[in-house]
Amino acid sequence: MRPRGAFIALLVAALVGASATPAGAAAPAYRYQFLTPGGQPKLTETVPVNVVFVGYEPGRVGKAAFTGELPEKYEPVVRSRLTYDVVEKLGITYKYDYKLKYADSAYEDKFFKQLGRLAKPAPLTQYQTSYNEQAGVLDITANHTIDAPSVEKYLAFHPPSGIDTRRNTVYFINWYGRSDFKFHVYTKTGEPDPDTGYDFGANRDSRKMIAWGGTTADDEETGLGATRRVWFHDLSAGPEAKTANYDVTNADVDGDGEADYRMPPIWEYAAGGNRAPAALAGDLGKITRYVALNLLMTTSPLYPVELPTAEPPRSINIDSNTYEGWPGVDASARYIQPKLVVKELNELRWRNKLDFDNQDFALDAKNRACYDGFESGESCYPESGLPSDANLFLYNRENLARTKDDGGKVDYELPVFNYVLPPDVDPSLLGFADDDWATGDQSYVFNFLSQSIVDSGYGLTTTTIHEVGHHLGMSHPHDGYDSETGVDYGPSGSTFFAWAGDESNSMMSYIDVNWDFSQFDRDNSDRFLTAAYWEAANRLAATIPNGKARGDLAAADALLGLAKAAFAQHEYRAAYALADTAYGKVVAGARKAGVDPSSAAKAMAAEASAERKKADLTSPHEFIDTLDGPRSQP
Repeated sequence: MRPRGAFIALLVAALVGASATPAGAAAPAYRYQFLTPGGQPKLTETVPVNVVFVGYEPGRVGKAAFTGELPEKYEPVVRSRLTYDVVEKLGITYKYDYKLKYADSAYEDKFFKQLGRLAKPAPLTQYQTSYNEQAGVLDITANHTIDAPSVEKYLAFHPPSGIDTRRNTVYFINWYGRSDFKFHVYTKTGEPDPDTGYDFGANRDSRKMIAWGGTTADDEETGLGATRRVWFHDLSAGPEAKTANYDVTNADVDGDGEADYRMPPIWEYAAGGNRAPAALAGDLGKITRYVALNLLMTTSPLYPVELPTAEPPRSINIDSNTYEGWPGVDASARYIQPKLVVKELNELRWRNKLDFDNQDFALDAKNRACYDGFESGESCYPESGLPSDANLFLYNRENLARTKDDGGKVDYELPVFNYVLPPDVDPSLLGFADDDWATGDQSYVFNFLSQSIVDSGYGLTTTTIHEVGHHLGMSHPHDGYDSETGVDYGPSGSTFFAWAGDESNSMMSYIDVNWDFSQFDRDNSDRFLTAAYWEAANRLAATIPNGKARGDLAAADALLGLAKAAFAQHEYRAAYALADTAYGKVVAGARKAGVDPSSAAKAMAAEASAERKKADLTSPHEFIDTLDGPRSQP
């Protein structure tokens, strides 16, 4: 890894070399190496991926069968555009460099001894009991809980020789079959909902897990202290609720009429079991590809991270608007913590200035009717030609002017609408982040609260962080895009096992045991933003007349070269900062050349939006709830 000081030295050399012209000499024509006016960025990264098998021997998990499931590369796309049949790539290409390691017996002895120390006797979960009630299964006679963050920390700082856990590392664990084996589940406790104090990890069996990882160095509760990128998956744990691998009887566990592919407990990979032994290597390969890589480590953004503004915004206001409809309850005061919202979102948008404000409104008759129709399937704007799923979008678009309260002091007001319903109403969702029903741009965030939601353990704070996370581009860790097949998928049917991605330290999951963005979230956001600022620089550079502002454009070119180098060396934050600075150089150059950056950007944005609408005016909108359903689970 190149030290950061080397980047500074390279920056100085590049800028001097790009802009220096001998005294009295005619300025030569400058040929850009990285700035491509009007084009896309060309960011490439050879992504190291370590896969460590602990308790799995080569004879049981063969290398060829495992690697046969893995992709060679990945190109992220904007997932919301896919609804409108538009494939918008980011200009990023990942090429995977896999390193497989089968832990030796000495390492396994130490690791499983550590698991034994961490294991605490506990009652069987309701899902282990349900598993036992099926015919012909192994009887789980006892259970233990193991603190998941403690296991992650051990694996992060005690890897087998040759494994660098600063790079993406997947551990596949199998304790079963050893004399010291204990039936177990992993837990993450001690981080209750900030509004209600309800600890999902401690109180719900559905939050007992078989996988975990992605914790940041500075996580307030369980921070690793240094940056590591580890996710572990243990088929000898559980069975559990999230991936429904406790049910080895019913093919269709979610009732959608399609068989659901799950990875059963490890002892079910046996003659007469739920899965043939030969399927194990391929199943672990599928988890690596469709969960660890596609959904955690190198994923695609849900929405464009540059946001629906003419220029990438510097300042963002989380513009909360609460429709107070719960008599006697001031929900915006009781169930939203503005400082926590801003603090958590700053983990993603660390170069933006974020703030939060809230206005209260009455839940008037028209708005309530639109909400009721949203739930019942009746459009409150039938003349629009849009379905009832668009009710809230249409109502708030019609009434948006009254919510604008920043007086033009920020670059972007991010619209959030909180629907606080009377106690007798039971909303079907905690929230969703909608698009514009025309191009796939993000539009508004909708959150819901009622007595039933509070009773189930949620306020509005964590829902706001989660849904604004979507608006800023983050996908769930249980749905995403497979680049080589071009398929956008979720946790159902042949990829039902994608639910395993929720068992990670991500605010974007449905597991509800933490309220932070994972290291993987941060990495992906910084990569996306690097590409976004590079592309913004390219677009604006195309509006500057030839020969104008050459010094600024040359400086931007050099900075983008540094961003590309940082990106390739996995220095994502440096890459984002350099691309952002390069865009600033192009802005400065545009002004010197007499081009108003804002006007030029607006014109280009309008043109791009018109082209997207023209591309598929008749494409049916898939309601974003297919990507962002309720986060609660019994």
